[in-house]
Amino acid sequence: MATFPITKRGAELLKAELHKLKTVERPGVIQAISEARAQGDLSENADYDAAKERQGFIEGRIQEIEGKMSIAQVIDPSGIQADGRVVFGATVELEEEESGDRVKYQIVGEDEADLKHGLINISSPIARALIGKEQGDTAVVLAPGGEKVYEVVAVHYI
Repeated sequence: MATFPITKRGAELLKAELHKLKTVERPGVIQAISEARAQGDLSENADYDAAKERQGFIEGRIQEIEGKMSIAQVIDPSGIQADGRVVFGATVELEEEESGDRVKYQIVGEDEADLKHGLINISSPIARALIGKEQGDTAVVLAPGGEKVYEVVAVHYI
């Protein structure tokens, strides 16, 4: 079975979500199902139907997280020795050649990607274009909005 990369922070977030699902969400939905059953006829009980649907979602998410954690390759970006190359977990400062705009991204796994916080998925077009580049290199990104050219200003492993 293939592994998938995730940063140490991302693994901790998944573990926290799993803990919440098992200790808060699951008992809460079980209680809601119990209360709905106490109301009598289940065939027309919207509370029961909603609670059962929520239970299915919670159990599915628990299985999904447990499955991912069992095959996760946890990577601590601060321990990376990549000699200035862009690799998974690296934080990259870029300057767009056309506009001069500067951006900063960290390359992370799919579950932790959040563009608003500068976290980009390893399989995104920009991350794929950056992998293997070094400070001073140029990366051409084929984005949905057209081709963009970035210069790698700095690479950090934090």
